[in-house]
Amino acid sequence: MDDVTLTLPSGSAILRRAALRDLTAIVGLLADDSISASRGDTGKTEDRPAYERAFAAIDADPAQQLLVATSLQGDVVATMQLTVIPGLSRVGSSRLQIEAVRVRSDQRSRGLGGAMIEWATCNAPAFGAHLVQLTSDAARGDAHRFYERLGFTPSHVGFKYAVPAID
Repeated sequence: MDDVTLTLPSGSAILRRAALRDLTAIVGLLADDSISASRGDTGKTEDRPAYERAFAAIDADPAQQLLVATSLQGDVVATMQLTVIPGLSRVGSSRLQIEAVRVRSDQRSRGLGGAMIEWATCNAPAFGAHLVQLTSDAARGDAHRFYERLGFTPSHVGFKYAVPAID
């Protein structure tokens, strides 16, 4: 993916594929979110190898796009992960899954998250996708209203199963 300039109401940001050098900032965005932090994403030094393994797997998979938005000065201010999921339903349509959207707390309500999601939905056909979907924790009421304003419909109920750790 080539770098993209996102035009915001008060300036602009650069959207680009994440590099390993961005990992600390991405983990910081996760840790800055109370729901992510409650799931263990606190940015502890001892967790770095796990994040590096995950980053390597994402980066090596052509169906994945881990993206960051940066200020014009180069600071990472937001992130999202896009996954193309091929499927048989909907007459063999692929879906673009948007995950882990995080905007740095001092950058929220400035149009950055909306610009990132709009870029993803507009570029879904280039990814081969006929549908864009995302999930959001049930506790994220503000996020749900945000996604609905962007045209997403709360059409499904999601379920998760935590796989027990094997010692």
